[in-house]
Amino acid sequence: MEQIYLAIVLCPLAAAIVAGLFGRQIGRAGAHSVTILGVAASFAMSLLVLKDQWWDGAPAFNGSVYTWAVVDGLTMEVGFLVDRLTALMMVVVTSVSLMVHVYTIGYMHDDPGYQRFFSYISLFTFAMLMLVMANNFLQLFFGWEAVGLVSYLLIGFWYTRPTAIFANMKAFLVNRVGDFGFLLGIALVLMATGSLDYATVFAKAPDVAGRTIEVWAGTPWSVMTVACILLFVGAMGKSAQMPLHVWLPDSMEGPTPISALIHAATMVTAGVFMVARMSPLFEYSETALSVVLVVGATTALFTGFLGVVQNDIKRVVAYSTLSQLGYMTAALGASAYAAGVFHLMTHAFFKALLFLAAGSVIIAMHHEQDIRKMGGLRRYLPFTWLTSLVGTLSLIGFPGFSGFFSKDALIEAVGHAERAGATYAWWCLMIGVFVTALYSFRMYFLVFHGPERLDAETRSHLHESPWVVTLPLVLLAIPSVIIGWPTIQPVVFGDYFGPAIFVREANDVLGELAGGFHGPAAYILHAFSAPVPYVAFAGALTAWYVYLRNPALADAIRRRVEWLYNLLVNKYYFDDFNQKVLARGSVGLGNGFWHFGDVLVIDGGLVNGSARLVALAARVSRHLQSGYLYHYAFAMIIGLAVLVGWLLVGL
Repeated sequence: MEQIYLAIVLCPLAAAIVAGLFGRQIGRAGAHSVTILGVAASFAMSLLVLKDQWWDGAPAFNGSVYTWAVVDGLTMEVGFLVDRLTALMMVVVTSVSLMVHVYTIGYMHDDPGYQRFFSYISLFTFAMLMLVMANNFLQLFFGWEAVGLVSYLLIGFWYTRPTAIFANMKAFLVNRVGDFGFLLGIALVLMATGSLDYATVFAKAPDVAGRTIEVWAGTPWSVMTVACILLFVGAMGKSAQMPLHVWLPDSMEGPTPISALIHAATMVTAGVFMVARMSPLFEYSETALSVVLVVGATTALFTGFLGVVQNDIKRVVAYSTLSQLGYMTAALGASAYAAGVFHLMTHAFFKALLFLAAGSVIIAMHHEQDIRKMGGLRRYLPFTWLTSLVGTLSLIGFPGFSGFFSKDALIEAVGHAERAGATYAWWCLMIGVFVTALYSFRMYFLVFHGPERLDAETRSHLHESPWVVTLPLVLLAIPSVIIGWPTIQPVVFGDYFGPAIFVREANDVLGELAGGFHGPAAYILHAFSAPVPYVAFAGALTAWYVYLRNPALADAIRRRVEWLYNLLVNKYYFDDFNQKVLARGSVGLGNGFWHFGDVLVIDGGLVNGSARLVALAARVSRHLQSGYLYHYAFAMIIGLAVLVGWLLVGL
């Protein structure tokens, strides 16, 4: 199997190299053919690995592939850890990536950067696979930075647009903030354990848990708490948790396939996966878990509010991603790692579906993205309408759809958690259910139902997207409906993950809930005894009444709470604060260092000052070398007189 593991990561890399370096030679057809074949091969082999791990019960593989360096006993290597958690992530990443690759043929067919685009998305898949298959922190960090680098290239793919340049730079810089914390966390883990290998670090976790470190003099902190919080700062950047969430909505400047890939299955899920992988560390810090829980719940609710006021179809789905990432993170903070990863899996399918459906609408509308200029598209785009409805129902957690099983399970787990912040988190998630249904069906109704708000030119060219666009929609709609039925029992309430995820007995909320699980159908019936589905129905009904039945009510509400509307439209002023305080302050600080440190001290004092000192010494010393003999004779006489005088005085 070792050769298969290597082939899984190398196939997308090889395809990316061929499409990127030889794109002109192989042409458009060659570029999409080689990259699709590469990702399809990785997907097929990932399914084989999942079968080997799950159905065949093969032991986890943990081995080194290449030793990069050995420094003072510290081994830095490339290695793979393939267990059931890894296998699940591999299938999710490669399957969604494959659908995006096929979809891209139709969406980007007129773009001059066609071959370059396919190279980028294939390289993105390689980076994510390296991240999830890592067995050590060094490789994890490589994959972590690689997805960040490729996201920079993808978000700014249309590099002639100033908005795209701003967006990719914003994503890059915000993630550097998170990655700095992540790197400090890895350094602290290395200091505490003396190793970068997962197995070694996890084995030493109980011993490290009892150690302290003074971050500030006289204030001891648990080493494990500090390390886990720093690692989570990295996850806050990658998985866009408040306040490091600001880059994700702006990533919509990239092409729609990229939005789907980044938001559904790759970059933003890296942080969630990392925390789940690091469960043997987080379980020894209640403080760190509470931080994760509160940050996740806060993100789930307050970014959901922002989705209600968005009019760009892609940005509505983007804010939905932020909110759902908050749900996953909250589950991790409640020690319900399996539920968080399960929601990651189901979310990957229905979120990719929603993004690609939005892209289909954008194609039909000739790249118009304002939902206020749409309406009544159901009759023109039947496949897109139906698949969008499936994705929306899964997103809100409609009973029976995949999103229902994962969202309901994690909300119930958070409700049963006995941890600081759990009550606050549960209320945030519950209110978030209503908000999710509200903004999701607002978009759905404004796009596909109600009166047509189209101009005559757009209406005359409306038609369903080509099969390379609709086929991925259909293939993603299927798991969005059914994937939860066969997987909820083994993944959430069973022992699917085994030793891949560690939960202390006192924190095992899913274990407590497992006794009440009696199959998917019974689980659906049980859900109606809780408020979650009714809250979701209330949100959908509210959206129907406000945006279809009585659209004037929305304007009336907005006028009554203008201050709240402005707060949401301005995204809680996070961007303003970042631009006017942090960015401007950084620029001012840089200018200060430049003028004082560089110009005044270095250039003026050290460089130019030393030059002036040498020149002064030269001007003085040149008078001592006149070239006249009597000057030298006079100096000798004066010197002799001084010497004699000194001797006489000494006597």
